[in-house]
Amino acid sequence: MPSESTKFLLTPELKSQFTEEGYIVIRGLFTSEEVREIRETFMEIAKNGTLPGYFEPVSEEEANGEPLLIYPRILYPHRIIDVARKYMIDSRVMDVLAEMFGEEALAAQSMFYYKPPGSRGQALHQDNYYLRVEPGTCIAAWTAIDDTDQGNGGLVVVPKTQHLDIQCPHEADRTESYFRDEVDLPEGSRIVPADMKAGDVLFFNGSTIHGSYPNRSADRFRRSFICHYVGASTLKLGHHIHDDLHNRHGEIITVATNKGGDPCGVEFEGAPH
Repeated sequence: MPSESTKFLLTPELKSQFTEEGYIVIRGLFTSEEVREIRETFMEIAKNGTLPGYFEPVSEEEANGEPLLIYPRILYPHRIIDVARKYMIDSRVMDVLAEMFGEEALAAQSMFYYKPPGSRGQALHQDNYYLRVEPGTCIAAWTAIDDTDQGNGGLVVVPKTQHLDIQCPHEADRTESYFRDEVDLPEGSRIVPADMKAGDVLFFNGSTIHGSYPNRSADRFRRSFICHYVGASTLKLGHHIHDDLHNRHGEIITVATNKGGDPCGVEFEGAPH
């Protein structure tokens, strides 16, 4: 792992792509050993069964054919798991984000997704609809813990949508998406697969439309470690994350709550992705 004094710098090409397209993939940002540490940490949690308040799976019988109930996502693992917190504020990730934001980044949220075979996907959406960052937006860092492609439900992105306003979602097709929200695509948009190798990290703007389709593979998980970040000048955030921001040194920062309903006038209690 790079020392604190060694800055991980973006190439001019990647900077340009992020500005113009709203996303980039940095190949091999994490080593195979680091990916293994993340994978084994979360698979050990799954093996042990229940982590109250964070990981509460049901039996196969209770799941009734829904794999995501047997392997539910874990929200905010950085609050209780040292490995999650370590990689959330990894210096390489924070260096990339500082270049994108033009200022130091603050980690706002972490998640781990198992997405076993047979799992539904997540309909197209925008992250800042949920984080409600003011001013500006958030940036996601989506780390592949397995090789991902469209066969096992890898992510897709819609280039150039980072310039859009936040869209009001409609009800998604729940046979394809476990997530209720879906946004429409602007005319002429194209959906691009973000196929990745384990250790690759996809960074994307909080307004960039993205999502995933079901994991149709027979035996491949599509595990991922996902964190959301905001710039240090952020003044307001959604009430579920406003008081738990971490700087690159692990110090906790608090900002004001963005009160009231979401941008479409609906009160929101959950978490994105």
